[in-house]
Amino acid sequence: MPPLTDDTVYERIGEEGFARLVRGFYAQVPGDDLLGPMYPAHDLEGAEVRLRDFLVGRFGGPPRYIEERGHPRLRMRHMPFAIDLAARDRWMQLMTRALDEAALPEDVTALLREFFDGVATFMVNRGG
Repeated sequence: MPPLTDDTVYERIGEEGFARLVRGFYAQVPGDDLLGPMYPAHDLEGAEVRLRDFLVGRFGGPPRYIEERGHPRLRMRHMPFAIDLAARDRWMQLMTRALDEAALPEDVTALLREFFDGVATFMVNRGG
């Protein structure tokens, strides 16, 4: 099997792998005291679709996110939300749980965990 790269993750887990992961993450959000209030209840389904489509395109699948929404501009899009280190850590906690539950191949899980860790840190926009 060829070495895993960002561009080959989609080949390995497909739509279903990303859908399982993102579904597992968003299943935890409404009941979370820190992250729940950041996600409007009326748009949880939309948030799930956007994250799934972003990840699919970022990791070698169809570029639906960019086709529909343009460049991700992650920091700009998340600026209205107060993301401090506590929110970053909680997001990682929920995503780590979702990664574990999704039962993706170990190398894919490791690559995604590293990606999420870096992006979550990049998104911090309050409190140094």
